[in-house]
Amino acid sequence: MIATLGALAWLFAVVCFGAIIPVVPTGAAVSSGAALAFHEHHPVTIALVIAAGAAGAYAGDLVMYAMCRFGGEQLARRLRWLRDEEHLASVKERLKAHEIQVLLVSRLIPGGRVPVLLAAAFAGLSWRTFVSANLPACALWSVVYAAIGVAGGSIFPQPWQGIVAAIALILVVNQAVSWWTKRRSAAAST
Repeated sequence: MIATLGALAWLFAVVCFGAIIPVVPTGAAVSSGAALAFHEHHPVTIALVIAAGAAGAYAGDLVMYAMCRFGGEQLARRLRWLRDEEHLASVKERLKAHEIQVLLVSRLIPGGRVPVLLAAAFAGLSWRTFVSANLPACALWSVVYAAIGVAGGSIFPQPWQGIVAAIALILVVNQAVSWWTKRRSAAAST
């Protein structure tokens, strides 16, 4: 049990750090944890992986949102979070029309969270709205990635095979979404 608590604490830390520094593959961490938990045959451990992943994502998002709110556009430019002014403007418009839905979906779209956090911060979205809308977004995100890990863990007999399958599936889905988004943007600009 102590090893499980230590692993959950590491999962929380990795996901929290990855939410602040968007280079860390946080979805893969949650999927891997769920695949390992599946092989332990403890459904409670899978629920704890989901909770640790969601809590890490939530805490990291709060830090990131605070950095965006207080650091402003200068900090975003310095950290190279702000690259595409047009995209940011369109996200701001969608966010004004559908705050909660945009925050929910942004967590699930690869590369969608940072622009939405920037747009929300620059548009002055209240802390109260952000805090309440981001909680279900992080929980949903963690459930989706844990489900990918459980699926990978259930297909393969060895835990490492499930982890590799989950990571490969995440990479394929991320690339497909990225390709589709670029293609859609190119079609919209013509």
